[in-house]
Amino acid sequence: MPTARFQIGDTVMGRWPGSNLYYEVKVLSYDNKTRLYTVIYKDGTELELKESDITSLTVFKQGVTRSRSRSRSRSPGRPRRSRSRSPARTPRRSSSRTTDVHKEKLKEALEVRLTPVVRSLQFNVILDCVGIHSTNLMQYVGLNNFATNKKLKKSRISLQQSVFFLMFLLPVAVLALLILCGQKDASLQSFPLELPALESLWDCQVFGIVLLWLLFQAVLSLLPVGKLVEGMPLKNGKTLKYRINGFYALLLTAVAVGVAMYQEVDLSYIHAHFLQFYTSALLIVTLLSIYLFIRSRWASEDELAPGGNSGYIIYDFFMGRELNPRIKNLDIKFFCEMRPGLMGWVLINFVMLQAEMKHQNLENPSPAMLLVNIFQLLWVVDGFWHEEKLLTMMDIVYDGFGFMLTFGDLAFVPFTFTCQAYYLVSHPNELSAFWIITLIIMNGVGYYIFRKANSQKFAFRKNPSDPAVSHLKTIPTATGESLIVSGLWGWVRHPNYLGDIIMGLAWSLPCGFNHLIPYFYLIYLITLLVHRNARDEHQCRKKYGSAWDEYCKAVPFRIFPGIY
Repeated sequence: MPTARFQIGDTVMGRWPGSNLYYEVKVLSYDNKTRLYTVIYKDGTELELKESDITSLTVFKQGVTRSRSRSRSRSPGRPRRSRSRSPARTPRRSSSRTTDVHKEKLKEALEVRLTPVVRSLQFNVILDCVGIHSTNLMQYVGLNNFATNKKLKKSRISLQQSVFFLMFLLPVAVLALLILCGQKDASLQSFPLELPALESLWDCQVFGIVLLWLLFQAVLSLLPVGKLVEGMPLKNGKTLKYRINGFYALLLTAVAVGVAMYQEVDLSYIHAHFLQFYTSALLIVTLLSIYLFIRSRWASEDELAPGGNSGYIIYDFFMGRELNPRIKNLDIKFFCEMRPGLMGWVLINFVMLQAEMKHQNLENPSPAMLLVNIFQLLWVVDGFWHEEKLLTMMDIVYDGFGFMLTFGDLAFVPFTFTCQAYYLVSHPNELSAFWIITLIIMNGVGYYIFRKANSQKFAFRKNPSDPAVSHLKTIPTATGESLIVSGLWGWVRHPNYLGDIIMGLAWSLPCGFNHLIPYFYLIYLITLLVHRNARDEHQCRKKYGSAWDEYCKAVPFRIFPGIY
């Protein structure tokens, strides 16, 4: 059996894969079978390296010193300094300064800070599709000292171009989806689409309505109702306080809509100017992103996000530099994550219900439209009822608030997740009693699995001794954590994902099978969950080792078999 050259806990220099750059790492483990070392970088990144890619600190420092002395001796055009000293010079100070400079340069070479790149789950798949991968990002983010490296320069330029392309592609793709949903021929074969007239894309009155909507929701979020809770600890050890009153805000919004209807306000105006509402939201997203990027220049280091401070303007603008931008008591990111988008989702669905009755000359909404409204309203109400759990999500804890999250919260969610209701306005679909009952049961089963699984996971993480979860069978791991192998989590891996998919299918089926467009959300959801499953499988196997193998034997059933 080969013996490990480096021991667990040793601090060594590890070569970053795909480059000639070395960074200080700590050895975590050694696998005798694969002969690979698992090391951790200063930013928390864990990688497996070959022995040939690792060298001791002493050898590395000697190599740096030798290469520098050789470069000095081989420089033909470098004039030699006279050994005679000026009477005004102080030898000790001069040599001291020179030594300090050399030490600082050596320290910079040995201790390059890597910035961890943590991406929003909502756009992980989209980022990967355009070639923006975590490994590529980590090769250049924070490597400003090595900007002369040609490969890194090309990688930086390529990524900047990809991000810029993505910022253009996402809004255009959503616009194309909305155009398809609204026209009679919603087939994908109708491409290329005819560009709508400029008047149908912009209206100052619509822009003002969107601004009033955001202001109204901001005021509701600041009302002194609901409890104050603390978020996750920040880098400086402090915690921020958040007002949890989303459910009350939802009720007050429903009251406001009821008052508007009593005053005979024509809410179908939103359907008639839907594209204008989208472009207005897009303009607000852009302006807000610019404001966030500018104000982040005055943020302290503790207030910056781990992954949005690469030093490259386009990338940082997209990812977001500041972690928790606040205007006094208003946390902009926490507010945008749920309030305007999810409230808007419910309101737009209700508007589409009224528009269907108006366009189809119906006295009552169709069963298909009713099911879509009720199913999705249940999901939104559930989200606001459990709003506190949002504080532990990656978007809040790690991601900066830039164009990516702003677009997702204020434009992507309210204008794409409503595509089923928008589609049904122009494409009515009759449902038999059998289908109605089947869809209700399907959504109920999906919701039960989704909520039960998430509640068990949240309760177990918070307190494994809780009577609600203490009866669950578990497998202990070397990290001190335990893996649940009974109940829903013992039946299938990631049962919460399974519940999500069942609900997504129940939301789409009321639209029938004539076109693919109403299934956009389901396709997006499955693609996202496949990506998450693969990522989680890899991370858990790396984190838990043999305990994960034992878990896989205990819970062999997977939602997406054979993809890992």
